[in-house]
Amino acid sequence: MAEVRAEMVANVWKVVASEGDTVSEGDTLVILESMKMEIPVLTEDDGVVAQIKVAEGDVIQEGDLIAVIE
Repeated sequence: MAEVRAEMVANVWKVVASEGDTVSEGDTLVILESMKMEIPVLTEDDGVVAQIKVAEGDVIQEGDLIAVIE
């Protein structure tokens, strides 16, 4: 199981992956927006998205849990 955490304070602009999706290393899970820049959050592991812990419009802090990959 791998946790994907935020690396910065940002807004969740778009949730790309859904729970139950099969993902590969490098796939985009969500897209964050910070200072008018779009920042994709990528998975570093192959697996299945077990949980998406954010929703579009959420403001997240550095270290917040974004997703769990199994």
